[in-house]
Order: sequence, then structure tokens, then C-alpha cells
Amino acid sequence: MTLKEYKEKRFKDPDFAKAYAEIQPEMNVNRALIDARMSQNMTQKELSEKTGIAQAEISKLENGTRNPSVRLLQRLADGMGMVLNVTFTPKEHV
Repeated sequence: MTLKEYKEKRFKDPDFAKAYAEIQPEMNVNRALIDARMSQNMTQKELSEKTGIAQAEISKLENGTRNPSVRLLQRLADGMGMVLNVTFTPKEHV
């Protein structure tokens, strides 16, 4: 079974679909942080050195075991030479 097939099967369960939707914002932040860091060709260690944020904390942010504050996200963005943007978009109605 492929990952796509597995997800399709799991999404048929309304409880699973609801739980998945509830964690999407956190997953989006985690993914955005990882993508931004990688786009700058930086390791977690290098980002740690530029921001003064422990590498272990950056790892926790990226793997979703710690939720960042906006202030912390701004420090990370500054360390990557980036601007932090937060966007609110309308929900898609099914």
C-alpha cells in the first residue's frame, strides 16, 4: 500500500480527518521552517549559531515537539536573512 492509498483510506474515518485538520497549522509552520532553512543551505547547527537558539530547540521546532512563539519565529527568520510573513486565507468549503 502506498502512502497516498493509506491516507485516502484513513481520511474515510471522520475522526481521523478532523484530527488531521486540527494539526495542519502546526505542520505548516514546521514545514515552512524546514523549507526556509534548507533554501538557505543551512544546517540546524548553523542556524543555531546565527540566532543563539540551541540546535536542540530548532530540532524540536522542526519535528513538532515544540510550538514557537512569533518572537522566536522572527529570530529564526532574521538568522536566515528572511522576512517572517503570516497569512490568513479563507477556508475551502467542501
